[in-house]
Amino acid sequence: MADFWYRISVRVVPRIFVGLTKVWFGTCRVRVTGTEHLEKCAAARAAVAVFWHYSFAYLFYYLRKFPAAAMVSASRDGEYIAEVARLMGHIPVRGSSNRFGIRALRALIAEVQRGHNAAIVADGSQGPARKAQAGCILVASKSGAPILPIVWSASRYFAFKSWDRTVVPLPFSTIFVRYGEPVSIPADINGEQVEEYRQMLEKQLNDLYDLAWGETGQHSHDGKETPSS
Repeated sequence: MADFWYRISVRVVPRIFVGLTKVWFGTCRVRVTGTEHLEKCAAARAAVAVFWHYSFAYLFYYLRKFPAAAMVSASRDGEYIAEVARLMGHIPVRGSSNRFGIRALRALIAEVQRGHNAAIVADGSQGPARKAQAGCILVASKSGAPILPIVWSASRYFAFKSWDRTVVPLPFSTIFVRYGEPVSIPADINGEQVEEYRQMLEKQLNDLYDLAWGETGQHSHDGKETPSS
């Protein structure tokens, strides 16, 4: 019986969530900086959008015009997020840094090689927050697609008490979206080079983060200083 209600909830809850977010987020004003970087990636065959975990709830909605293969937790609860991704036009790839991670990365690479965009949370499914992991570097290197860093902030928002303080913008708030300079990763890079690019991407994302939240008059969404690379 529990499995029956779980299957029903997986079909119903994401549909309610998607319907609500379209109305909720649709009330917000959006100011975008760096559209030239987006246009550069749009001209490529595919791109790897990379962002911090705190921002995924709004980005699923915001990037619906640019469908992407997105890594979603392989856990039972992750099925809700996977269904939300499907309903918004994305392609969920199940896995995380702790479960089926290598298989999921290979699946993401295959999707990008087929011409689909990819969306990857840079700090993974469990953090530490705003500390980049190597997965996105490997996907970009193996697929040949450029990395497009994305950060957003909101003038008014609610932050969950999760490890990353996931943010949801409040209705009628102003959202500041920033695209960073695309990063091309050479093929067949070694471990030392992976680390160099990882640190470079982490700094770039955190610099964008500081700029985005600075536009709201705050230095961060969680009251913490930006981690040093």
